[in-house]
Amino acid sequence: MQSKRIISFLEDIARNNNRQWFHEHREEYDAVRTDFEAGIAKAILRIAEFDDTVAHLTVKDTVYRFYRDTRFSPDKSPYKRHLGAFICLRGRKSISGGYYIHLEPGNCLLAGGNYWMPMNVLTACRNEIMADIDRWIGIVEDRKFLNFFGKPGCGEWKDDGVSPKGFGLSMLSKAPKGFPRDYEHLEYLKMKDYCCWKRVPDTFFEGDGWIEEMAKVFRVAKPMNDFINAVVADYE
Repeated sequence: MQSKRIISFLEDIARNNNRQWFHEHREEYDAVRTDFEAGIAKAILRIAEFDDTVAHLTVKDTVYRFYRDTRFSPDKSPYKRHLGAFICLRGRKSISGGYYIHLEPGNCLLAGGNYWMPMNVLTACRNEIMADIDRWIGIVEDRKFLNFFGKPGCGEWKDDGVSPKGFGLSMLSKAPKGFPRDYEHLEYLKMKDYCCWKRVPDTFFEGDGWIEEMAKVFRVAKPMNDFINAVVADYE
């Protein structure tokens, strides 16, 4: 990808987030979007080499709209300030865990898992973790996983960016209702999501070299995805 060009455009849209400016620079947006989607097509092919559940996906299945839904937001700016794609079994609207690619000035990242689940699915995941805790710990306390993502609650996800790495966007302050407060591995039950991420520099996506670096990160996230998706499969 020409990430420098993409980042430059996103910086411009952040300063000029209005329809007139966008329409005047529509050709630049189309070029940036086309380049980003070509990169995502390569990412899908590479991820499919170690996770064949995504092999059937098209770019359209994974890339998010650039236009914001402003109906319920006090921020009425019409366009996003980032480009993102979620590569998972049933596409970007799925509740399955997958692989997320995010380009945003000063806030580029790679993420695995899923940042949102219905409460009944989250409860089922917590029950499965308790039922198979040794396997779960073997995944999320593996040396490579800890190196890339850290432990639960080690990072923060804020409106103005995220920590360099993290596991879990948000945590409960105490045990979830119906679960034992004295459970030895309570930190995994207090998680409100099972999302892990690693920040990367804005220059990370320049050219094609990022594909292999991305694969290294997502290979480590895959066992967690597999664990969670075995539960989610009963609900999708």
